[in-house]
Amino acid sequence: MLHLQSLPLLCDSKIADNTPFSVLHFSNNNSSAGSSRVLDVGLKFSKQSSGGGSSGRGLSSKARAKTTTALNVYGRRAHESVLEEEAPQKLGFKTFPGQAFPFGASQVENGINFAIFSQHATAVTLCLSLPQGGKFERPDGEMIEVALDPKVNKTGDVWHICIEDLPRDDVLYGYKIDGPRDWRQGHRFDSSIMLIDPYAKLVDGRRFFGDASHKLSKFYGTYDFDSLPFDWGDNYTPPNIPEKDLVIYEMNVRAFTADKSSGLDPNIRGSYLGVIEKIPHLLELGVNAVELLPVFEFDEFEFQRRPNPRDHLINTWGYSTINFFAPMNRYASRGGGPRNASWEFKEMVKALHDAGIEVILDVVYNHTNEADDKNPYTTSFRGIDNKVYYMVDLNNNGQLLNFSGCGNTLNCNHPLVMELILDSLRHWVIEYHVDGFRFDLASVLCRGTDGSPLDAPPLIRAIAKDSILSSCKIIAEPWDCGGLYLVGKFPNWDRWAEWNGKYRDDIRKFIKGDSGMKGSFATRVAGSADLYKVHKRKPCHSVNFVIAHDGFTLRDLVSYNFKHNDANGEGGNDGCNDNFSWNCGFEGETDDHSIKALRFRQMKNFHLALMISQGIPMMLMGDEYGHTRYGNNNSYGHDTSMNNFQWGLLDAEKSSHFRFFSEAIKFRQTHQVFTSDNFLSKKDVTWHENNWDNQESKFLAFTLHDKNGGDVYLAFNAHDYFVKVSIPPPPPKRRWLRVVDTNFESPDDFIPQGLPGIGSTYNVAPYSSILLEAKLT
Repeated sequence: MLHLQSLPLLCDSKIADNTPFSVLHFSNNNSSAGSSRVLDVGLKFSKQSSGGGSSGRGLSSKARAKTTTALNVYGRRAHESVLEEEAPQKLGFKTFPGQAFPFGASQVENGINFAIFSQHATAVTLCLSLPQGGKFERPDGEMIEVALDPKVNKTGDVWHICIEDLPRDDVLYGYKIDGPRDWRQGHRFDSSIMLIDPYAKLVDGRRFFGDASHKLSKFYGTYDFDSLPFDWGDNYTPPNIPEKDLVIYEMNVRAFTADKSSGLDPNIRGSYLGVIEKIPHLLELGVNAVELLPVFEFDEFEFQRRPNPRDHLINTWGYSTINFFAPMNRYASRGGGPRNASWEFKEMVKALHDAGIEVILDVVYNHTNEADDKNPYTTSFRGIDNKVYYMVDLNNNGQLLNFSGCGNTLNCNHPLVMELILDSLRHWVIEYHVDGFRFDLASVLCRGTDGSPLDAPPLIRAIAKDSILSSCKIIAEPWDCGGLYLVGKFPNWDRWAEWNGKYRDDIRKFIKGDSGMKGSFATRVAGSADLYKVHKRKPCHSVNFVIAHDGFTLRDLVSYNFKHNDANGEGGNDGCNDNFSWNCGFEGETDDHSIKALRFRQMKNFHLALMISQGIPMMLMGDEYGHTRYGNNNSYGHDTSMNNFQWGLLDAEKSSHFRFFSEAIKFRQTHQVFTSDNFLSKKDVTWHENNWDNQESKFLAFTLHDKNGGDVYLAFNAHDYFVKVSIPPPPPKRRWLRVVDTNFESPDDFIPQGLPGIGSTYNVAPYSSILLEAKLT
């Protein structure tokens, strides 16, 4: 039955030019794919250059179409276009008007339905490339073009068609779309460009990461309705770790195992399966959640499509999304393509879950790969309906607004775009079982269609209230490149956690010895109540970090005063200048033993502070062995050892630096005083300090009280001299044991069971920290 129904917030909504757009919703009972009128669908062939690959998908350009009519399974008259070549080979299609929902390619009882939204399009052509002989071949030959009739194949602002005879998998498809050419009104239509369906669940193109022989390959949507459902197992259950107990490991799928030192088969290095092979390392380290840098489809060669100062770079971070539903197909093993990428991603999630490790995705909904108007890289949204998908300034000749720093800004709170983002998130939860999301430059998601900040952004609220996303961890990076800094003020509905940028800055400043930071340091390790003690928010809404993917690694933080980004090709203008770093007396690598010892001591101080802080700790891949990027604090374009995990260096540090990092994580997870449900009160913590206003004081000591008597005493000394401190009496029937003193070398720097002999005072070394535990006598 055909009935009128709008998407939430869609019907009669307005966008930038105040033109209403609408859609009709078909009930999904497969009893109807449109009206009974005979379709008038034009078919033709066109050449498509993919930058390489075999031909063989298309038919002869001399083919011609003739129309007949046939009775379809619904008892309606349908249009049958039979393509005839001069040779006896024929290809027949039965086509129906199709249905407007769901968006994308979907399997219906009588074929494959295609539906795409474009409010301002005047012409839409579906382009298809079919497999031959069951063998994948790229479409650098002809493609079948099916021109959609707006009188038949359009409902509201949704263009649609159903084709009966298409294979259930391995079909590549895209769209050519035309419309107004008025840039001043925000339009960027170009009917010569093949466009990826925003709702394509899989994307195909280049099969091997960094394969320069297919540098300019095109990308196409595809689908797989032939594979059996993935078997998650009868006893499968996700970890469901409480937020307060998380220890997050930020990592890059490719960089984790791409290096030869991983010892893996070359066919699985840098892949989802490679991650599975290294799960024992994650368990030994002690983390229980991985936060994966972007795994949505992106083009690693985007910087090399034209001559420019960055045309030597390969995008290895992935913050340049092509499609929001498709897993990165070049993270499949053996160049297996999109279907294998989807399958192996699920294998990775299942294996991580079986190991008790949650999977959080770093998602980029603030911009796409399509760049700016000066050097656009049109692959999808820009050519489908730029005015809908992106923020444009109609008061400035329809120029793209740029709050992302990447040339464009997704129009996130436009109702159609909001629904796209929600559908994408739901897809990753339902199809791939991910546990949560970290939203890159999330302040963009708090802007209206004109770019102005919103107090109650509809998208942020919808994510917080969505039933499918209700159990997910949702984490905001609460700033953008337009100056909307929302740390502690991000609209949250008591659900959203935040990357706490103030934690990062204050911890860095105190540990390196800046004056006047003692009070701020205390506030941060206690859970940042000044930022998050509002309404029903908790300490776990603060994601604490000292290091993240962008910026210095932990080793570089203690080795460089200045960024060294010359290799990026931007004249040193990229990357943050305010790093709050200290090189410990020499810029860069050195053989000076005393400087090296101080640096490793400082790294331990940072890690200990992170692991004893209230909130969710997050560390960066590689910091557990002291990875260096040699001062590059914006290494997004280097598919080299600069970013790749160095397993040989890990082996060299297993008994020292790595051991300390691992023991600190495990100590946190076995001591509830670090993971309080609520903000600390006077009964929870005693600050051994009566001189808070002394700007020159760089020493702080405090005791965290355990309800069972297992108190923990901590002291941090950021002075360049020893501080003799009075140790408070332990709880009754207990004595203090030394667990940590970062001044000592391994294994004396961390003794999990504790070392007795603590008297009434302790001499805390310069730039060091101690941890004492009260244990029963």
